[in-house]
Amino acid sequence: MFDTLSEKFGSALKHIQGKSKITEQNIEDALKEVRTALLEADVNFKVVKDFVTKVKEKSLGEKVITGVDPDQQFIKIVHDELAAIMGTANEEISLDRPGPIPVLVVGLNGQGKTTFSGKLSLHLTNKKGKKVYLVPCDTFRPAAKDQLLTHAKNLGIQYYDSDLSLPPEEIARLGMEEAKKLHMDVVIIDTAGRLHVDDSLMSEIVRVKKGIENLNPEVLMVADAMTGQEAVNVAKTFHDAIGLTGIVLTKMDSDARGGAALSIRHSTGVPIKYISTGEKMKDLELFHPDRLAGRILDMGDVVSLVEKAEENIDQKEAEKMMKNLEKGQFTVEDFMKQMDMIKSLGSMGSIMKMIPGMGGMMKQIGDLSPAENEMKRMRVIIDSMTKKERHNYKIVKDSHISRISRGSGNTEKAVRDFLAKFRQMEKMMGGMMQMMKGGFPGMPGMPGGAAQAGFRQPPALGGKGPKKGKGKGPWGKGYF
Repeated sequence: MFDTLSEKFGSALKHIQGKSKITEQNIEDALKEVRTALLEADVNFKVVKDFVTKVKEKSLGEKVITGVDPDQQFIKIVHDELAAIMGTANEEISLDRPGPIPVLVVGLNGQGKTTFSGKLSLHLTNKKGKKVYLVPCDTFRPAAKDQLLTHAKNLGIQYYDSDLSLPPEEIARLGMEEAKKLHMDVVIIDTAGRLHVDDSLMSEIVRVKKGIENLNPEVLMVADAMTGQEAVNVAKTFHDAIGLTGIVLTKMDSDARGGAALSIRHSTGVPIKYISTGEKMKDLELFHPDRLAGRILDMGDVVSLVEKAEENIDQKEAEKMMKNLEKGQFTVEDFMKQMDMIKSLGSMGSIMKMIPGMGGMMKQIGDLSPAENEMKRMRVIIDSMTKKERHNYKIVKDSHISRISRGSGNTEKAVRDFLAKFRQMEKMMGGMMQMMKGGFPGMPGMPGGAAQAGFRQPPALGGKGPKKGKGKGPWGKGYF
């Protein structure tokens, strides 16, 4: 997301790199590029003006910190101000009250309201442990009900079979009553939209909200991040009419111009609570202003990457794989599981962008699709192998290769190339494990290898953990 904006910020910050101190003269060129980049990203001009003024004031008034390069100080100031205009911290919907809690989902047609309703129900069910109830309340577009019920059935979420001949406010009231009988925690009400804001839409939404006003509903407006400043104008209209409690930005996986994400909180005062980062139901993230600012400035987002890994990677399976590696065992089956784990985190590009500095490197690498296609081809070849072959590829002979080739739709040469590449990977993994066990022969200051130097693997990797009395050194906890 924001690839173009990130690239332009990187270009602007080069004006400061290598400078011995920050002065008005050397930040002027950088701020000029930053201003242009933000305006081209369709960020509100008042937001841009405030942002540039604050960055300039803080940069010139900042005392030089000993041991920190001026350009790093400047990047820190830009990062903090970027985060500040998007909000101070994540503000998820409030769930600390007796249910059922109504969540009214509003917005124009085509912004992704119904899909978001499904994504939010999955998020609240899996990550918050809540009993969620979906209520289709769009009488303007009957197909929206079918779409929402399809999501509900696929996700295993309970739903209210609305009678679309009734007024929307009546459907919402009846849905809440049914949810109360079923002891639901959260009720997500998917409302109607229009192609543009009009009196008919606004009066309908106002009536629906008034019907459940006594239940203090959350009101989330869904907006397409690619529409930029237009999304900000629509948010203002909705907020003035019904009082929004949060905003959801969809299509954040595209190279959106960024205007909505960087303007909407500052212009409306309404926090962004969630962002949609893909088409799958699991592609919903909490909005963290500081993390998004880090991604824009190519500082990465390691925290989100770790959170994704914790959610998607089976810890027991990972530990089992590490124990096999310690024994010198690395099979095609293990390699397949590693590929599946990586795939569960997202595309290679999205993962790399979360690693600090990799955004710039990706420009040099270029298109990652050939590498991803190669991984898919390997996966098909592995699927065509028997379980015995995946556990010991050395038993694969010419007749086996011919069968695997036919089963995977690849040439025999492609199968042989895969086995050759895997053989190299096996050697590489074996070498890495030798180093972890304490090889490192000939390393300066470590004559006997890591084991004699005091390195011991953590219990999670099968080691004995720290030695007694070894926790006070600079490396800590006695693993070194």
